[in-house]
Amino acid sequence: MEEEPAEDAQEDLIGAEGNLDEQDNSEVTSESQKRPEEVKKKIPETFFYTHEDVYSGPYATDDFEIPTDLLIFKHSFGYDCTRPVNLMMMDAHTVGYIAGNQVMLQNLRTKNQTYVRSSCGGGIGFITAHPNKEYFAVGEKGKKPNIVIYSYPSVWPYRILKGGTEVAYVFGDFNRTGTLLASVGSSPDYMLTIWDWKQEETLLRSKAFAQDVYKVMFSAENEEHLTSGGSGHIKFWKMALTLTGLKLQGALGRFGKTAVSDILSFVELPDGKVVSGTEWGNLLLWEGGLIKVELCQVGRKPCHKGPVSQLIFDEGELYSVGIDGVIRMWNFEVIDTADPVDDTGLVEMEPMNELRLGKNVSLNFMTKILDHEQPFWYAQDTSGTIWKLDLTFSNMSHDPERVCTFHSGRIEAIGVSPFTYLMATTALDRSVRIYDFGNNSQLSVIKFKQGGTALAWAPAAVNPAGGVIVVGFEDGVVRVLEVYDPKLLPGREGQAKESAEINLKQVFKPHSAAVTALAYEQKGDMFATGSKDKTVFFFAIEDEYKPIGFISVPGPVQALQWSPPSHDKSTLLILCENGFAVQVPAPLPENQDTATYHIKNLPTQYFHFYSIKSRIKLEEEIARREKERKKKEKERLEWIKQQKELGLEVDETKEEEAEEEPLPPIYIPEEPSPILCGFYSAPGKFWLSMGGYDSGFLYHCKFSHDDEEDPEKRKDEPFDVIPMKDTNNNPIHQISFCTSNPLMFCGMQDGSLRAYPLSVKGLSAGVLKDYWYMNVHDNDNGQIQGICCSHDERCLITCGGDGNIFTFDLLSEEELLEKLPKELKVIIPPPRSGLEKEKAVEDIKDPDAGTIEECKQKMEYERKMKEAEEKKNKKREELSALRQDFVFLLQKNQELPKHMQLHKEEFKMDHRIFEELDRQTLQRIQLVREKLAWEHEKQLIGLQKLRTQFQDSLKFTLTVHALQSNHQISTYSLLSVSEKYTQHKKHEDSKWAILKEKWTALQEAEQHEEEILRETRPMHRESTAFEKEAEMPETPEVQKPTTRYIESRREKIKRLVEKYDALKAKIMKRRAEWHELYKSKPKDIHECAKDSKEIKEARENIGCYRLKTATDYTLTEDMRISTEKKMMQLATLEHLIYNKKVNMNKEILSLRDLKVSIIDEIKSLVKEVKSIQASLDISEHLPIPLIPQLHPDEVPEKIVEYNSDVLLKFKEEQEAKAELTEPLEGCPSSRAFRHVFLQTPPVEQAGDASAVVTEEAFDMEKAEPTEMELEILKREKIKNLYLQETLIKKINTLVMNFDAELRLLRHKKLKMDVQMKSASLRCITCCEELLILEKLEIHEDLLEEKICAIISEQEDVQSKLKSYLAEIEDRKCEIVMLQEREKALYASFEASLGENNEFADVLTNILKMEVERVKKEKVARKADEENENEKEGNEKPDLKTDEKNCRSEDAVVADFLCPEGCSEDLFLNTIQLRQQRISIEKALAEEKKVAADLKKEYNALAIKAKEVETSLDTANKELEAFQWEKLHRLNELYVVVPLRLHQVQCLVDGEMPRDFSQTLVFTNQSLQYLQKRIVDLRNEKRMQREIHKKAREQHKQLLHDKKEMEMEIQRLEERCNHLMMEKFGRLVDFEAVQAHSVNIPMEKMKVRIMEKEYEHFVELKEWEERIVSLQHQLTTLTRENTSKLHQLNRFCHEKHQLETELESLTTGQGGEFEGTKSSDIKETARLKSRLMNVRSGPSEKGNQIWQN
Repeated sequence: MEEEPAEDAQEDLIGAEGNLDEQDNSEVTSESQKRPEEVKKKIPETFFYTHEDVYSGPYATDDFEIPTDLLIFKHSFGYDCTRPVNLMMMDAHTVGYIAGNQVMLQNLRTKNQTYVRSSCGGGIGFITAHPNKEYFAVGEKGKKPNIVIYSYPSVWPYRILKGGTEVAYVFGDFNRTGTLLASVGSSPDYMLTIWDWKQEETLLRSKAFAQDVYKVMFSAENEEHLTSGGSGHIKFWKMALTLTGLKLQGALGRFGKTAVSDILSFVELPDGKVVSGTEWGNLLLWEGGLIKVELCQVGRKPCHKGPVSQLIFDEGELYSVGIDGVIRMWNFEVIDTADPVDDTGLVEMEPMNELRLGKNVSLNFMTKILDHEQPFWYAQDTSGTIWKLDLTFSNMSHDPERVCTFHSGRIEAIGVSPFTYLMATTALDRSVRIYDFGNNSQLSVIKFKQGGTALAWAPAAVNPAGGVIVVGFEDGVVRVLEVYDPKLLPGREGQAKESAEINLKQVFKPHSAAVTALAYEQKGDMFATGSKDKTVFFFAIEDEYKPIGFISVPGPVQALQWSPPSHDKSTLLILCENGFAVQVPAPLPENQDTATYHIKNLPTQYFHFYSIKSRIKLEEEIARREKERKKKEKERLEWIKQQKELGLEVDETKEEEAEEEPLPPIYIPEEPSPILCGFYSAPGKFWLSMGGYDSGFLYHCKFSHDDEEDPEKRKDEPFDVIPMKDTNNNPIHQISFCTSNPLMFCGMQDGSLRAYPLSVKGLSAGVLKDYWYMNVHDNDNGQIQGICCSHDERCLITCGGDGNIFTFDLLSEEELLEKLPKELKVIIPPPRSGLEKEKAVEDIKDPDAGTIEECKQKMEYERKMKEAEEKKNKKREELSALRQDFVFLLQKNQELPKHMQLHKEEFKMDHRIFEELDRQTLQRIQLVREKLAWEHEKQLIGLQKLRTQFQDSLKFTLTVHALQSNHQISTYSLLSVSEKYTQHKKHEDSKWAILKEKWTALQEAEQHEEEILRETRPMHRESTAFEKEAEMPETPEVQKPTTRYIESRREKIKRLVEKYDALKAKIMKRRAEWHELYKSKPKDIHECAKDSKEIKEARENIGCYRLKTATDYTLTEDMRISTEKKMMQLATLEHLIYNKKVNMNKEILSLRDLKVSIIDEIKSLVKEVKSIQASLDISEHLPIPLIPQLHPDEVPEKIVEYNSDVLLKFKEEQEAKAELTEPLEGCPSSRAFRHVFLQTPPVEQAGDASAVVTEEAFDMEKAEPTEMELEILKREKIKNLYLQETLIKKINTLVMNFDAELRLLRHKKLKMDVQMKSASLRCITCCEELLILEKLEIHEDLLEEKICAIISEQEDVQSKLKSYLAEIEDRKCEIVMLQEREKALYASFEASLGENNEFADVLTNILKMEVERVKKEKVARKADEENENEKEGNEKPDLKTDEKNCRSEDAVVADFLCPEGCSEDLFLNTIQLRQQRISIEKALAEEKKVAADLKKEYNALAIKAKEVETSLDTANKELEAFQWEKLHRLNELYVVVPLRLHQVQCLVDGEMPRDFSQTLVFTNQSLQYLQKRIVDLRNEKRMQREIHKKAREQHKQLLHDKKEMEMEIQRLEERCNHLMMEKFGRLVDFEAVQAHSVNIPMEKMKVRIMEKEYEHFVELKEWEERIVSLQHQLTTLTRENTSKLHQLNRFCHEKHQLETELESLTTGQGGEFEGTKSSDIKETARLKSRLMNVRSGPSEKGNQIWQN
């Protein structure tokens, strides 16, 4: 229905979008220069955008073969309830909320959903509804995000607001009239913008604050006022008209003595004050930018336990919403007039009403909507609920209703049924939910004590029925659940309320930490669980899951995957968070140890991921530099060639280029990157997706066989990688495969979804180059947690960290062509046989319960203890036998004669044994005392608690008596207020506060780690580079000047870059200034918001007072009286009465305390008087006043006090009279008890003995006093007389003052008694009104139900009308298309004939012949065609005569007779075109018939819609008449209004009238306001005339200045263009010239070349130095060899001499020396061998030197 006005608007206003785009341009176009006075066109009200202009659809690369509509959004099952202000009510039955990159509009009755995608794909920041619910605004996230205004209910894009912030919008709010929109952005700009949203213009903008801003809201009373609040601040804004125009002025609120708090909620009161919430739960009242008071509950209790999430001022009442799940209503007048009473600034007050929603409820936001003229509130609960609330606070109020329930927080795991369209999800909110995603409904939910962390749906091999789900929880427990149809249980046919139920089948605890992964073996024989406790547990699947054992792995388990059936062996791939991958075979159950479940000998293969990303980047950088170098060289040669062709001389020598920058070092992160997901590719091989530094690639890895003992020392590198585009900061978290249409779906960290087409060859860089992409979940916290395909792969389900669950229709190739949705039939698994007879499984509720291994160890320990106990029993039996033998020996000893008997001392053992036993006994006694000391302290604390619980809570009625008179005053009798619910609420709030602190601490820790990582990475690189430089050889004489030159070139390039950046920044700044200047330009039709508001307020307030009894009185919705409102009034009145009485009791109690202090003071004064009288004569004594005593009824609390004497006496009496059971009040112990505390101790007679000095005290005789002594005694006497009189007067004054105070308080209490009586009368009136309202409530509910039924019927009729209208439009389009096809057919026929064709007439007749034939591919198959023609003829209805049939048959035969001379191809083409014409005409007739039928049905429904609308008006009139009757019934009641004579002003002739029936009762405030308003209106009228006159004069002057400035601008631009034409010959863009004046990349490349040459020079220098050192070494060895050769020569010469001497000796000696000849021969041989060794040694050494 909304398409028609949009199309009309586009046809009428073709240039509207162009005008809108001109706002963003910073330069003035030439067209605007020629027409400076052209007025900008106003956007018409009927203008709409199209969905294609707004929506961000999927994205696919250019070569992606699959179309972009691969996935069709189907339904959303989740709700991001933790997002602030994520609830929007458009009408009584439609709720809107943000779901990832969509805004969902859900009908609460039908559960139908309509979604709106974000325009830029970056996510959605806020949503807010227009006050009249005709529009809603969507503020988005991303780069330069938009605010899109949609109409409702058509959901058509109406306006697009651009340029309000840089990154994301945080909050938005319409003003009360809906003409303006305020938005605030996030970091880094925090920009506050005021929009004229209908014209897409920015009115005002300013930076809101330097920290996070949470909210900004218009004032409900003054639309020129705004308030913003956020992290540690609140700011008050005002749109002020200054000399330079309308400005946005902000004043920061000052906390003063109050602690600084984050402001989450605030509201502006009608008088301009602002009430805000705090983190600790109190309310702050702001006035003039300062805190006036801080509001809390009585007893200094906070208004809420925790932060106040929202404040609402509605219909004169102030509501506060807290995260403690409580909504409280406060007295607005008390808050508005509150003043501080002390330095703390705290003001105590009690709420008028409150509503507690129950346990584990945390309210975030609520909004109001009218349902059949009755107000209801819808509240957002962060625990996953949307509430429907009735805040009328009367006995007719509806109970809180859960409208929708969802998961709270991140979805941890998801599983899909292997047989039907069912899925299961779990989250940390402790629930498991079953959804029917075929029919888009939630079937069942079950909750546990701990949150779920992993989930798996059992495959068909495990459970053929498909109803078993296994869920892992954060306490290490694994629960086996079964889903079944309860209607199929015997005896429950038709009794089940739900269509599916969940039953706990089995529970076990294999782990001590959270379960993170679950996996079934492909054959279904084994089941594995992984946990954060670094263990993997295996189970055998039979009737139940039986434990096999567990293994330990190097890190917390991230994922588990069994090998596919194609692998030979069944192995389990274990992926750990800390970079480890482990592979183990399936263990055998029979080979495990019986003493423990720990499997120790299982073959294990490890893979410890070692980062190679830095090396890959380095290789890419080297290749890039080489490519750039070749490119530059090629360009240089081409330039030289061009210069030579021009005949210019060119120096072909290369210019000396600066060395390149050093290559980045290899970086290995200190902390290993986490493994996010992975899967098998082949036996022993697998793919990994990494997070952290190593993201951006898919790594192909394999297990090696060289296993080391310590896996931590391994450094395994992948053997292949695939770069994944745009995943460096957005890694892949989930991977899922679709087999029917080969696709790989990837879930990304930013919540987006990718699809990669797969090939038969497997994964490779070329295969994963193209992909399909779509933003699905939230871009900030919507990390995809799970991706699943349905059992038939027709649907795709995703779940994310934002709490959303989306389902999509996944189209196959056939469905892509058909585009026809198919019905998804859901079959709920049947229950197991005998399930109804089974007992419920006992669940593990204790989070500290032992694991399976711990229970096994405990059983083993108990077994060992049992064996030890059996051994002890055997030893005891042996000892018993020895004792008996010993006793027998003693008896034998006694029977012997005395001289033969052994003495007893001889039977005693070693005395040291007994000493040791005594020592152990003393130790045990001391140990028992220490144990009892704790128990003693415990009993003392318990006694104190009992006193607090029973004694301190007693409320006594006390009476205070006067001291001299008989006046007395008593307290009111009140019951003590129960603190049951208060304590319960404190407990829940403390739990929530602990959870919130943990969550905040976790976020801060993550942010801190990220900051440290960012800071350490560049430092690590710099340190590595520094170390490498330090390792280089020292060549100071060469390195120093070279490095200086390189640094100078670097500085030069740096200066060039800085100059270029400064120039670019200057250009951008100039553009921004022009842009801001044009944006700040006001429109000619601009209206002052303040004036519009004042005019509207005046129109609303013009009128007269109308009485409720008048016949023309109209009862508005907010003034209607209901049972809930009346009950709220009654409860408020009773609460006020109670508070008044409590305050009076406090004053009386303080008076009693004053009396006690006065009595103590009188006692001290009497004691002092007696000490003075001791020194005076008896005749001079004045009578001492009596000391007052406390009456027993003044201290009733003394009854319950006691001491040790009373207790002992009471014990004695109880022992003496144990048989009597008299009450405590009558027993003597009670009387003694009271006597001890109620008697007044006597005044001490001090000073008597000391004051009287007897004569016996002196040994000497009494002497006569001197005159000086007499004078001193006289002075002392006068002083004592004065003191005596003064003290007695003081005592009397104290008594008189106390009696006066008592009489004043007694008078005040008498006045209050009168007020209490009036209040009691008011309570009676309220009760009578409540009875009347309860009687009329039934009829009122019937009328409202009738209206609801009519409205629902009207909605159904309207929906049908829309569907019929859409179908009619579709049929019209089809008819037009068919007509176009027919025209095209005739045109093609004419073209085939050509010009002057002699067979044109014949072929035209054949074309128009009314014969229906079946199209065939070949004409040669005549027999088959004839048979088919006969069949078609039989199927056609017999509508013609036999002759026509005959003619038709003849024509059929003639079709195959081509005229002589005619082209056979042309003839066959004509036959084919004729068949097409007949089919088109038949389809056209059918479409026209269907369109006519639809038109008839549409007209009938339109008549019915008018009838329904008439009946709705009648029902509304009946309801209004009933409301008037109810008011009339209430007016008949008599109400007591006590008045005093001075309050009566309706005097008749100065006397009181006898009849007061025609009088009215006004408050003084309202009368003063009316009188003051008369004077204000006169002054305001005069001022407005003066302002109007000045504004007209200013308007004329501004128009004149505008014309002059436009002429000057045009003149300057023409001059500028003229100068450019003269200088350059054409118009030149100076900005582009300035930007390209310096080739910075070329300069950088020169520096890199210089650095490279320097590195080569240094390396060459190293090699030269090494050669010199080796030459020195060779020279040294050569010298050594030469010396050895000289030594050999010397040895040879000596040998020759020795041989000569030997020969001479041999010839000259005799026979005596012949015997020694043999020894000489041996010595000669030895010397020869020695010479040979000496000769060979130097030569070998020299050879080694030359070889080196």
